[in-house]
Amino acid sequence: MEPVSTPGRWSDLDRPPLSAEGLGRALLAPAGPLARLEVLEQVGSTNAELLARAGADPGAWPSPSALTTDSQTSGRGRLGRQWEAPPRSGVALSLLVRPQAPVEAWGWLPLLAGVAVVGVVRDVAGLPAQLKWPNDVLVEDRKLCGILVEVLPGAPAGAGPAGVVVGVGVNTTTRREELDGGGLLGATSLRLEGAASTDRDVLVRALVRALAAEVARFEAAGGDAAASGLTARAAEACTTLGRDVVVHLPGGTQLRGTAEGLDGDGRLLVHAEGSAPQAPPVAVSAGDVVHVR
Repeated sequence: MEPVSTPGRWSDLDRPPLSAEGLGRALLAPAGPLARLEVLEQVGSTNAELLARAGADPGAWPSPSALTTDSQTSGRGRLGRQWEAPPRSGVALSLLVRPQAPVEAWGWLPLLAGVAVVGVVRDVAGLPAQLKWPNDVLVEDRKLCGILVEVLPGAPAGAGPAGVVVGVGVNTTTRREELDGGGLLGATSLRLEGAASTDRDVLVRALVRALAAEVARFEAAGGDAAASGLTARAAEACTTLGRDVVVHLPGGTQLRGTAEGLDGDGRLLVHAEGSAPQAPPVAVSAGDVVHVR
């Protein structure tokens, strides 16, 4: 009788599991920036899991802490969007930080994360990554990575935020049919773009270090995005600037116009279609941006 084999973590040698031991050596203090790291075989959503764990036991999750997984079964994006991806076909990483900067400045954190991820994709994967405001990373206008920043509530309720969880999802070896079938129509992956590397261990290490370094610069400047250089880096990375856009705003309304720049709070400045040339731009703090071709 032939033995029955079941798919395991090593069943697809093209998609090996993450090395928890290797990541710990590289990323945990004193060698690395993290105070705590958890590498899970499977989880619904890394952001939801980290928010729940840090909320239930804040002392066990100092800043910065990270959680990553080989398989995320209920990935979440902005506006409640969900998607699915095969195990070990991408990076799903969540980082908990408690920025030592005024809470009013935390609105820059999605752009901060986007700048960090763009740098990693350019440096590690060798791809011309750009940022679509506020938190999608594109290659040639194809979505490679999504970023979701969520607030960790303080205790007791109403005490103000205790921190934020920065979630990053990067498609690494996902194939075209897997992206389309998983609800990621029009997206791309590192492999599809011919990246120099699709090694998830390398990417997790690089992403954690880049995110931690951006947060440290932001904190050192007291949350001043201009003084930390974040404003300039975001403007350089952001492919939305200078383009005609349609912004789907909360509440179901739309704003059409040209994205002119970023203001001091990281909001997108849009010169509304049909408005006078000297009219002040509309500052958008939240919305779903579509680039008009």
